[in-house]
Amino acid sequence: MKSLVSRFIKDESGATAIEYGLIAALIAVVIIGVLTTIGTNLNTKLEAVRDGLQ
Repeated sequence: MKSLVSRFIKDESGATAIEYGLIAALIAVVIIGVLTTIGTNLNTKLEAVRDGLQ
């Protein structure tokens, strides 16, 4: 029983999975922010083109 408990305490695979999940979430937030900025800038440029064609 003691060996089972000590193995459970030393097991870090759950912590590693959580760390990878946090890294993936951070990368997703950065990508969303960049794409939002690019989309806003692209929308502004396309509106300028539209206004220039009218």
